[in-house]
Amino acid sequence: MPGQRKRKRRQQEGRQRAAARFAPEIATETGRWEVLFETQDESEWRVELQRLRTENSENKQIDWTAVRLDTLCGRLTQPTTYRLSLFVPTSVPVAADGGSDN
Repeated sequence: MPGQRKRKRRQQEGRQRAAARFAPEIATETGRWEVLFETQDESEWRVELQRLRTENSENKQIDWTAVRLDTLCGRLTQPTTYRLSLFVPTSVPVAADGGSDN
């Protein structure tokens, strides 16, 4: 199909950029993962995701490229847990002199 190779290459490059951006050794220096929502009920999980998506389409609060959706698989002793986390960058300290070079 025409353009398929280009599209796949762009998608792969995007995945590589995201992997580099959120790599554990780099992420500890640049920010942290903050849990936005966590539940053990799958229907509640789906409702919350839908609510956040519609809310976000109206006022753009969440950067969906920096979101992690985790499904922590349970066993007999622990139920399955669903978690939505957002990568929050650390704030860069501002120079006390106001940024002047003099």
